[in-house]
Parts: sequence; C-alpha cells; structure tokens
Amino acid sequence: MREVLKLFKGDIYHTPKFGKHEIIENGYIAVKNGQVLGVYKEVPKEHNMAELIDHSGKLIIPGFIDTHFHAPQFTNRGLGLDKELLPWLETYTFPEEAKYENIKYAKKAYEKVIIELWRQGTTRSVLFGTIHREATELLMEMLDKSGLGAMVGKVNMDRNAPEFYHETTQESLNETRKWLENTKDRYERVKPIITPRFVPTCTPELLSGLGAIAKEFNVKIQSHLSENKGEIAWVSELEPTAKHYADVYNTHGLFGDQPTIQAHCIWNTKEELELMKEKKIMVAHSPHSNNNLSSGIAPIRKLVDMGIPVGLASDISGGHDVSIAKAIVSASQVAKLRWVYLDDSNKPLSTSEWFYIATKGGGQFFGDNIGSFEKGNEFDALIIDDSNIADINPRDVMERVERYIYVGDDRNIVERYVSGNKLDKPNFN
Repeated sequence: MREVLKLFKGDIYHTPKFGKHEIIENGYIAVKNGQVLGVYKEVPKEHNMAELIDHSGKLIIPGFIDTHFHAPQFTNRGLGLDKELLPWLETYTFPEEAKYENIKYAKKAYEKVIIELWRQGTTRSVLFGTIHREATELLMEMLDKSGLGAMVGKVNMDRNAPEFYHETTQESLNETRKWLENTKDRYERVKPIITPRFVPTCTPELLSGLGAIAKEFNVKIQSHLSENKGEIAWVSELEPTAKHYADVYNTHGLFGDQPTIQAHCIWNTKEELELMKEKKIMVAHSPHSNNNLSSGIAPIRKLVDMGIPVGLASDISGGHDVSIAKAIVSASQVAKLRWVYLDDSNKPLSTSEWFYIATKGGGQFFGDNIGSFEKGNEFDALIIDDSNIADINPRDVMERVERYIYVGDDRNIVERYVSGNKLDKPNFN
C-alpha cells in the first residue's frame, strides 16, 4: 500500500550537527514511508497535494534517545539513593531483578516501563533486562507492540552475585545464544544487544564467550565502565594483569570490535580514553545516577573534544527520572559545577549541544538516520504544546525549547512519532 505524503507544520527545532541547531519557525517537514523528505520554510510545489498535519504554534522536535536504562529497576526508582553503587546493587538491585524469573511479574512491571518511556517522549532506548531469557524476550515483544524503538540486552553474570540471582558460565552463554537465535531478526525496530553486566560479575571465560558470540551474530555490545572508584579498585583486584578497566573488555572482544556503548565513564585514565577514541566507544552519560550514587561528574566536554561519541541516559534506577529532558538539565548543571570547581579548561556545553547529545548524539548508536530531521532520516518526533508554560513576552523558538526542557514535562507532549508512525499510549490488554 502506497503511503500518503504528509506535511507536518509547526515551529521546528533540531540539531543536525554538534553545536549547530536549525530553527524553522512556522515551517514544514515532509514525510513519506516514515522518512523525512525535507524541511522547508514554504511548501514546495511538488508537495502541494500532501496531507497537512497542522501543529501551528507548537514545537516539533526529534524524539529523545535514552542510551542506558535498566528496565527491571524501574520499580526501584527513588529508593536507596543514599548508598554508593556496590551496596546499592546488593540491597536493592539484585533482589528486584531476581523477581523477573516470574514471567507474570515481568509482564506487569514491563508494562509500566514502556508506558513511561512513551509518556516521557523517549522514542528509542538502550535497555538492560535481567539474566532471564524468557523475560528479556517478553520485553522485546512488548516494545515491538508499543511501536517504540529499542535495543534490549539479556544480562550476563556468573560471579560475585547472590545465589538467588546467578548463572553458571555455560548456562549464561547457552541462554544468550538461544535468545539471539529467537530475536535477532524478529523485529524491525527492537534489536538484541550483548550485555555483560560489568567486569566484577563476569569471569574471563564468560567475557570471551560473549565477545565471540557478539562477533558471530554481528550484534552490538553494552556494559558499564569506570563508574565508581570502589568498582575500579575491585576490577584491579579481580583482573591484576589488565592494563586498566577498559583493557579487560578489549582483551575479550567486547570493546569496539562490534559497536559498543559504555555507561558512565567518569574516572577513565588517559590510556583508556585514547582506546575509547580509537575503538569509537560511545559513552552513555548518566548525570542523575552519577549524582545519586556519589559516583562523580563525567568530563563530557573533554570526551567530546577528543571525538568520543556521547549519548544521554536516565540510568534507571540509579537515576530517578525517566525524562531525558530532565537529564539534560542535570547534565548541564553538573558540568557547570565541574567547570567551576574542578577543571576550568573545559567549559560547559550549551543547551543546543546538550540537545544534540540527547537526540542525534545518542541516535547515532541506532544508525546514521536517527535523531534529527535531515533528509532520509527516520521521522522520530515529538509535538510539544508549550502554551501553558509561556509568559507574557514573545519568545523565539530556541527560548521556548529551553524553557520546555527546564520547566515543561510529559503533559506538554501531545503527539509522539517513531519512523513516521503516530504512537498512542501502549495498551497490553
């Protein structure tokens, strides 16, 4: 069936390049077969017969990308955040994730996760599941039904985990292989991603096996790197021959041999940063979590200047808020504190630079056609009605976007699109 050409009219804002935004007030985005044909100030003659979707007076922005989110931890939001990373994992995270062996519990919990992603305008996300293959497959199936885009990982961990939440090495590898066979090519916009939790919970044998599987199935990789000083010291004890934390992943084929995203990356050494640049590792910057668990402030300006790709993340539930708009606010605030107190050589990022990281920056992990309104890109978009947060003065589009980020919320999002498809609130009945 031939799709009708559509023209979306409104006040358009997107960031095609880092540090460069494009604004078209009262402009048009032409969309066909889910892809952007162009962005225009006036309707081109060849599009005169297009179906007009008129959002005059409203903002049209790209959908947000969340590059690191623990789906089973959603139930724990706001709990235990007076603890540091390792005690928090033991007290809250592992006991909650163990519950997902029960598929009915998993379905009930994941419904809430997906509805909240939709509500907050997160059109694509990179998610951790649990060690349970069945629950992870269920999460992927539910995401596909919702219309949202995602990469989902079956978590792997065969050491330093409680008896009630633990795999053997061979069990972990066997279940990972079966999961990939079941899901790799099953969905259009929901894909599997290899997910060793982090080095402390994965033996060298498991890491090597996962590296081989990632290469065999040609799938991407996610994990954690240099989040917390205690974690880094533990890795040094567990892997004393490694040059540094990143070297452990690299040795086992899990560091850029396939496209790789690493969460946090706060305390990396100079050698690690050079390796990350060489291997094109994407950093999932998680400011809420970094603050809540006393992990630190990631040097984002330094990473960007080095050419290391960066996306933004909620890191539920180390982070407490699913909204990527609010993650922009937190990221901007802590970068300013880092600049004032720790390193005045790296100035904070601008709002448009953070917006790029939250959209096209993270979107690059999904492909070159995600996260902006450039010709040929997928039309992932949010329609924002900001009238309830307007003041009595006229404001330009940039000011309105900035105000929405800082003081707006999900109630301002009136429509959501992924690949040109309008997404209604997910219903799993």
